[in-house]
Amino acid sequence: MKNRNVLFIILVASLGYFVDIYDLVIFSIVRIQSFHDIGIASDAMRIGGEYVLNMQMGGLLLGGIIWGVIGDKFGRVKVLFGSILLYSAANIANAFVADLHSYAMIRFIAGLGLAGELGAGVTLVNESMDKNKRGYGTMLIAAIGVLGALAAFSVAESFAWRKAYIVGGVMGLLLLFLRMGIFESHLYKDSQTKNIAKGKLSMLFTSRDRFLRYLYSLLIGLPIWFVVGIFVTQAPEFGAALHAPETLSAGKGILFCYLGISLGDIFAGLLAQVTKSRKLAVFIFQIGILASSFFYLNSTGITTTQFNHLAFFMGLGVGYWATFVTIASEQFGTNLRSTVTTTAPNFVRGALIPSTIIFEYVVSKTDLITAGYIMISVLTVIAVFALSRLKESFNKDLNYLEEEAVPLS
Repeated sequence: MKNRNVLFIILVASLGYFVDIYDLVIFSIVRIQSFHDIGIASDAMRIGGEYVLNMQMGGLLLGGIIWGVIGDKFGRVKVLFGSILLYSAANIANAFVADLHSYAMIRFIAGLGLAGELGAGVTLVNESMDKNKRGYGTMLIAAIGVLGALAAFSVAESFAWRKAYIVGGVMGLLLLFLRMGIFESHLYKDSQTKNIAKGKLSMLFTSRDRFLRYLYSLLIGLPIWFVVGIFVTQAPEFGAALHAPETLSAGKGILFCYLGISLGDIFAGLLAQVTKSRKLAVFIFQIGILASSFFYLNSTGITTTQFNHLAFFMGLGVGYWATFVTIASEQFGTNLRSTVTTTAPNFVRGALIPSTIIFEYVVSKTDLITAGYIMISVLTVIAVFALSRLKESFNKDLNYLEEEAVPLS
């Protein structure tokens, strides 16, 4: 009976993340088409795209905090219901935008909703599975979930962009019915009987050890969204800078990138299980990000076929996403676990905002390709350093609580 319940939780979390990824990447896929239809000039599309994407990331950033705290105070399951309802409604509303600013605002609201999905699902799975097998659970969530990008590309190819947004919203609403039979983890239920602070965000900053654990947990994922949000999403512009013979498709880039991420999540999860080290798995993939990104930026005259292959390999490199979220989840006690697991991936997504600002500054001082080399190098070095500062969490018992600590001196 327990195994059946765990499998059902993994299924629900996987399908939720599938819809999450669909809604997260649909803008990158339909950016050019939708901007053209609402009257955005061609020479303003790159900066306009960064604006809308950053608004979405800002929503993810704020939503990560809100849903994370709700998950620790009121339950992981409540987050799974509330978040999908919000982002489904927002994506349906997105089908009716007519100008850049309303587009950006609705993507912000969608980001608020999307922020709760992955963290709540991973937290629930980690707390419901045996400690030596939970890596498989989060691996399956990510491997199945990121295929939502394949669905987004297929829908965008078959329907106009407005209908593509409606499809994403409807899928989310349908998934609500499947979640009716899901239950809270026993670890969360046990924590409710303890007289201790739950979901208290300030606790992350009142202990030096806890603050550094949190900071390093965030930083190890820093390069991931730069690759997706800049290198792949801005494929047409990078293709022009690399003298590509034809315009590169961001939509196909997203498709191949997420196929790589799906396979990478499986490889990273299996590697961690075999070596019994999540840190080693993440380090190998971080080096893979640097290698594939350098190859991409050095591909003068890149063809569409070459770009699709490189997008796949860059996706493979950033495919430690599920392992990154698992590491963050394993670093903290039950009364802060949802807060950390939900904010960590969303802070990494939100980090695309300052990364984009810095990237644009470097572009203004150099050029698009040089700026790409500089940014991915700096972000990867920071991520590797942060990884080296974290303790190995494989097979760690998660049945513990975070106690209050004296303030940072």
